[in-house]
Amino acid sequence: MKDKEDAASRPINCFLCRYFYITYEKKFPYGCRVMGFKSKRLPSIDVFNNSDMDCSLFMEKEKT
Repeated sequence: MKDKEDAASRPINCFLCRYFYITYEKKFPYGCRVMGFKSKRLPSIDVFNNSDMDCSLFMEKEKT
C-alpha cells in the first residue's frame, strides 16, 4: 500500500510528455492525445487512479 501512496504523491509530469495538451475548457483543462481523453487533473493522475499503474505511454518531449 505504501508504494501506491508514493506513486500517487509523485505522478508522472504530463507537462513533459509529447502527448499532453491544454484544452482551454474550464471543466476539463488537460488532455492526452494518445489516450484520447480530457480531465480536470493531469491525465497521469487519472490513469494511475483507474489502473493502479503509471502511464505506460509517456514519451518525453524532444528538447529543441
